[in-house]
Amino acid sequence: MHAQLSAAEKTRATMEAESIQSNFSSSTGIYTSPFPSLPLLPSSPPPSLPSFLLHSPPHSSHPAFIDSTTSQTLTYSSLTSLTASISHTLTHSYSIRPNDIILLISPNSILFPPLSLAIMSCGAILSTANHLLTRRELISQVQDSHPSLILTTQSLYPKLLGLIPRPPVLIDQFLQTLTPSQTLTTIPNHAAALMYSSGTTGRSKGVICTHGNLVHVASVLRRIWGTRNESGKKDVYLCVIPLFHMFGFSVFVCGAVAAGATVVVMERYSLEGVLEAVEKWGVTRMPAVPPMVVQMVKKVEMAKKYDLRSLKEVICSGAPLAKEFKERFVDCYPGVVLSQCYGLTEASGPLTLCDGVEGNLHHSIGRLIPSIEAKIIDDCTGESLPPNKHGELCVRGPPIMQGYLNNPEATSLAIDEQGWLHTGDLCYIDNKGLVYVVDRIKELIKYKAYQVAPVELEELLSTHPGVEDVAVISFPDEEAGEIPMACVVRKAGFEMQKDELIAFMDDKVAPYKRIRKVMFVEFIPRSPSGKIIRRHLKDLDFVHQRPEISARL
Repeated sequence: MHAQLSAAEKTRATMEAESIQSNFSSSTGIYTSPFPSLPLLPSSPPPSLPSFLLHSPPHSSHPAFIDSTTSQTLTYSSLTSLTASISHTLTHSYSIRPNDIILLISPNSILFPPLSLAIMSCGAILSTANHLLTRRELISQVQDSHPSLILTTQSLYPKLLGLIPRPPVLIDQFLQTLTPSQTLTTIPNHAAALMYSSGTTGRSKGVICTHGNLVHVASVLRRIWGTRNESGKKDVYLCVIPLFHMFGFSVFVCGAVAAGATVVVMERYSLEGVLEAVEKWGVTRMPAVPPMVVQMVKKVEMAKKYDLRSLKEVICSGAPLAKEFKERFVDCYPGVVLSQCYGLTEASGPLTLCDGVEGNLHHSIGRLIPSIEAKIIDDCTGESLPPNKHGELCVRGPPIMQGYLNNPEATSLAIDEQGWLHTGDLCYIDNKGLVYVVDRIKELIKYKAYQVAPVELEELLSTHPGVEDVAVISFPDEEAGEIPMACVVRKAGFEMQKDELIAFMDDKVAPYKRIRKVMFVEFIPRSPSGKIIRRHLKDLDFVHQRPEISARL
């Protein structure tokens, strides 16, 4: 007869079983990736990103990038030769030297990848910027990075003129002066890219990514994405997210090229353009940001006019997507998997992927990519937490940035002495190793010492029939410290009072999570990736621009 286990022994046995499934070590407090480790890359000398991607391109006649509007195509062979010619011209005609910073500021284009890779190939450092930034915002970035050269388009030229002593170089004119070169030579350099973080929680900072960082991301995505199309054909990706952003750059310039896929590039987003491109080019996978997914749900009747049978997966990232829209999406598009991934500029791209996770709807952000370690840290004690416990996600591994440009203090705050990057995101990892984001730690509302996650309240408020868009922020309160305040965009023609929304939430959440104040606004300020810019909502200038709002405060 077997002896019965005590309650403590049963608990210990359960935790040990969960730790095995979640790749959690109870002795170190570290989670590891369930994906197989990558083969070691040559370390002497380490490959540059251009040489890793282009020295032996698969299927050289296969399309690498296609313009969705004009059908202009770069094959893998022409991508390599164009990159070589641009690199040669930058070095010999523009006197670009190793460690020079070149600012590439342009809308999406099939020329963005060869220009980016050529800059890195000649030993210079690629820097990008959102082309929608104002001149004042661009001045701040230029003063921080001191680029030697700016490459841009005709429409952007006026607001860039005079930012540096050298006039901006127009990309179209530059390409007409190329010295042909068939040999891709790379000048060794440690730093590869200087990408600026979104600045949604503070002043934007320059993130220094090395060739090693980006090569690791490219090799991860090649391993995971390179052979996953069941038909044996290469995937066709639709690029509608910005290539100047790390999400777009890592997925399309690093990952898709490494996987030998085809990328159809749209200059700017429109839902009609997306649907036309999917039908015309047989797009199989589309990375997206939440506003795109929401629009696909709200305008599903438009989508029914197009043949979308080729589309197998939409990969959403950049900001939280409300549960309501996740569920409605899979109802509207039953043949499409809606997955999520999670990444940071500071991590050179994605840190988690949903590949291998079963089902058409993924509420998690997937599993850790190969070679990444993670900890879930208790915000108060610093203790490493086991599965299903909420804490700050910290990550460590080959893709983590070198640091912030000219900002050692910010670098030391972000990366601790053990090499852990503190993401600032409140997360947990479940028994299967799936990662879930709860909220931004810095955006948590502290109501009488209770932590309130804005995203949870926003998901509930978005189900109200009169709410078009919503953001929840903290509002100072003498007794509670902070109270949750809802900033709401009303649907057109829908009359709604503040008290109605407050009552709507009362029986849906614990008392400390209840909405205590409502402010009606004309729009919710968001970043290009869809993240709510809460500091703008808290800015008195935002309120004062709308007299009907300030009166309510």
